[in-house]
Amino acid sequence: PHFLSSRAYSKDTLNPSFCSYETTRTTLRYTMFSMTNIAAKSSHFSAIKSCTLSQRVHVGYHCALLRNRRSKVRHVRSTSASSSVAHPEDVEIKIPPNDGTVRVRFAPSPTGSLHVGGARTALFNWLYAKKTNGKFILRVEDTDTARSTRESEQSMLADLNWLGLDYDEGPEKGGEFGPYRQSERGAIYQTLARRLMTSGHVYKCFCTDEELEQMRAEQEAKKLPPKYVGKWKTASEEEVKAMEATGAPYTYRFRVPEGERIEIDDLIRGKVGWDTDTLGDFVILRSNGIPVYNFCVAVDDATMGITHVLRAEEHLPNTLRQALVYDALEFKRPTFGHMSLILAPDRSKLSKRHGATSVGQFKEQGYLQKTMINFLALLGWNDGTEKEIYEVDELAPLFAIERINKSPAVFDTVKLNWMNGQHIRLLPESEQNEMLGLAMEKSGVMSATASDEAKKMAISLVKDSIELTEDVSAKVKEILEYPLQEEMKTNEQMQKVIEDDFQPIVDAIVSAHESGELQECVKNNDVKKFINATGKALERKGKRLFMPFRIALTGRTAGPEVGDALVLLGMLKDGDSSSAVLLDERIKTLKETFSK
Repeated sequence: PHFLSSRAYSKDTLNPSFCSYETTRTTLRYTMFSMTNIAAKSSHFSAIKSCTLSQRVHVGYHCALLRNRRSKVRHVRSTSASSSVAHPEDVEIKIPPNDGTVRVRFAPSPTGSLHVGGARTALFNWLYAKKTNGKFILRVEDTDTARSTRESEQSMLADLNWLGLDYDEGPEKGGEFGPYRQSERGAIYQTLARRLMTSGHVYKCFCTDEELEQMRAEQEAKKLPPKYVGKWKTASEEEVKAMEATGAPYTYRFRVPEGERIEIDDLIRGKVGWDTDTLGDFVILRSNGIPVYNFCVAVDDATMGITHVLRAEEHLPNTLRQALVYDALEFKRPTFGHMSLILAPDRSKLSKRHGATSVGQFKEQGYLQKTMINFLALLGWNDGTEKEIYEVDELAPLFAIERINKSPAVFDTVKLNWMNGQHIRLLPESEQNEMLGLAMEKSGVMSATASDEAKKMAISLVKDSIELTEDVSAKVKEILEYPLQEEMKTNEQMQKVIEDDFQPIVDAIVSAHESGELQECVKNNDVKKFINATGKALERKGKRLFMPFRIALTGRTAGPEVGDALVLLGMLKDGDSSSAVLLDERIKTLKETFSK
């Protein structure tokens, strides 16, 4: 309707240096529509002669102009450039050629840590790019100047690097279609906003915050959906110029077409559509010149040649505004796929109250990189089998968007821990020893002076029972300690064993230690042989034999083989571990506790 006003036929409109392709096409369509109506009233199309001379000249002029502009558009698109510069501050807009290459992106806002939901989005895009030999682009959406920080950006980049999600184009690598930070793309947004102004898709809105709030309040009182109904949608050119002359601030507001339906074929959710009547005219540029999210995203995706947008379903409502911007700028829409949310075990939205939620936190807690990739990949996707443990390089060939589930995924920490334990045990032994040895040194359970053999022995005793790298220290500490007297007070199982003729076992152990026999058995790894010989002498076997020996020599009712635990102690010297109670000290405590 705005093209039907008199200013649609002003001298500026007819000036090729000001008239956009869209304005020319729309004006031509309207003029042809008027002439066709006239012709329809006659029995022969020769009634076109009844048109005024100005109408015929107008049609002829715009036909020629339209042919010229179509030629320019074809040429520009073939050379990845936009329409000719029409404003002194306009910049050239480059569009990647549509050569069939898949181009996907991850576009985080640097306002905090990389959340696991964002990490999954990045992973699915990365996997799809790998699967299709496409390009994975990283774009930083930092237009929220109040919350965005470069420190947060660096933290996110570090997390992506730790996950191994290398990108082909981005802030640190550059690329032909940058810049890759929104804060550095202002000239592009301004250029395309002016293009939308020229085409009539956007208008200047001088409404104050108070006026907009009053609008919302009135609509809320009438139980109407919030929509812009201000005067500037239909204001005359004179009214706009008069307000501009006062220096009043204004926004650029997008003119939403009425009575249309916008639909997309979502790769995950199927056909999704919206009626434009449910949406009011929305702002694309704020009064301070900063572009609004939905305008930025559409412009960035188009000018970076993004072919597929895979993102969380919380962005689905944004698609309507973005599709309108694509269409108004005559950019091809990408193919969309909206993934389900990640929920906590209680089916609520995953948040900090459920524990760690950022990639950095999981890294610090000792989760392996390949565990996180494996676990995130299975949050809403599977390859159709029951398999749960994958190496990273197995995933890309198997990945298919069709296998992404519509239903919400549940972040199950218990499963994550189990999976991490599986991946630790799948590591080559040398990697296990290095990683877990460093963890023990860091915690102080074993010092740097302890021999590599002692560390390897300790790791071999506990690796099958750990899930996190930090677990190794607690498990080894349990072996090295001797909590006999503390356990006797609280462990009912231990109390029952001690009550069952425990003293003969104590006497045999103390005697063997005093004679040196026990130390020799430990040195030769013959502790089990010594236990069996003692059992034969005392006519005891099975649980009545082995459990008393475990309690007497380890101070616990559970743990690794008693002989293995003693062999580990034999590898240590004073100072190798602040937690270790060596064999001599254990026998001394045992003797004092059960002295007759």
